[in-house]
Amino acid sequence: DYPIVSHRHLADPGSMVYNGRVYLYCSNDDENPGDDQSGYQMKSIVCVSSSDLKNWTDHGIVFEVPRGASWAGKSWAPSAIERDVKFFLYFGNGGNGIGVATADNPLGPFIDPLGKPLIENSTPGVQPAKNMWLFDPMTFIDDDGQAYMYFGGNGDNNVRVIKLNRDMISVDGPAIHLEAKNFFEASWMHKHNGTYYFSYSANPRAQMRIDYMTSTKPTSGFTYGGAVSKQPPLNDNNNHQAIFKLNGEYYQAYHNRVVARQANIPPVYKRNLCIDQFKHNASGGIDTMVNTVDGVVQLAYLSPFERVEAETMNAQSGIYTETCKAGGMNVCNIENIDWIKIRGVDFGKKGAKKFSASVAGIVANGQIELRLGDPSGTLIGTCKVDPTGDLQTWETVTCKVEKVAGVQDLYLKFTGGEGKLFNFDWWQFSAK
Repeated sequence: DYPIVSHRHLADPGSMVYNGRVYLYCSNDDENPGDDQSGYQMKSIVCVSSSDLKNWTDHGIVFEVPRGASWAGKSWAPSAIERDVKFFLYFGNGGNGIGVATADNPLGPFIDPLGKPLIENSTPGVQPAKNMWLFDPMTFIDDDGQAYMYFGGNGDNNVRVIKLNRDMISVDGPAIHLEAKNFFEASWMHKHNGTYYFSYSANPRAQMRIDYMTSTKPTSGFTYGGAVSKQPPLNDNNNHQAIFKLNGEYYQAYHNRVVARQANIPPVYKRNLCIDQFKHNASGGIDTMVNTVDGVVQLAYLSPFERVEAETMNAQSGIYTETCKAGGMNVCNIENIDWIKIRGVDFGKKGAKKFSASVAGIVANGQIELRLGDPSGTLIGTCKVDPTGDLQTWETVTCKVEKVAGVQDLYLKFTGGEGKLFNFDWWQFSAK
């Protein structure tokens, strides 16, 4: 599917599956200027998550430098992992070292426990390396409990793997040298049926595909296997993958540049998230993934009878998100005829009769139209939004709902006068 989380420019996803939900930790391209000259300037990590792979929740910034790590000037291409109910986020300080930050929950805030890099050029085993990019860390815990970090970039001989101690913030021995054909960046490891799959972005000569190697060991004996995926459509530039397993199936999160291209802005430093499914074949190889606009199957329908964050969506037009004083995030910058789409909402056989929403605003005559199928589809209710006195002063508004049942794609369409209408925190239907 591309794009996902289309209201943000996010890239270099690192995936973590926890409690039936996949969390993607991403470089924050919203921080890059909208030109093709200024380079990558990302200093924060944004997290988005989903349990159904169609509706994604924007959790906002969960780590940033130098606030979360005073020694670092940049925060790129993260990966996260859970161990002993503690969460570890690894990131590159540009291409000049790798840091770690920890938190007690997947959404942080993550804070550096070391006060210095975890991996730097002086770390035993990193050198010698010609023009190495010291970044793109990926941490993998094997079945025997041993943790490994894979990292490096810019040369076939610049792949490194190092053991981590149980605390996940210190290393055990020197880095081990690996070699990968056309290695460029984006180290990743997954294990399937006893085989280790090291995947990575190939260099420009190899079209920046996501290639892979296999071995029966995590630190040696790898042989080239082929391509996990080709250069993504509407990308034509760097590539970065995160491979994860959810509900028994394998997926790859990645980025392309379709959002920027559709908006007619320079796409080089404005990437966006994507996801597709792939399969291993009977011979132990990987069938090359097919990139799709809407090919991922929804894993479960969304219940409208529980509180749903407004920043949970499948698609949108015009909206943005921001930190909410009530906690989490809220939808903002809402203007006339903007909308949010929620995919696969299951109203059940009895259906819904009332809609509630938490809103905040300073102008009159705003409305939330509840529509089915598309932004101009069947209208099942209209919720009036009056001024609350402030864009962070929240009130709950309600409206009656026409009979609706079964599984529907729900559009929340915002209408009103000119300019910004109101902010939106959460919504919920009820059967009474």
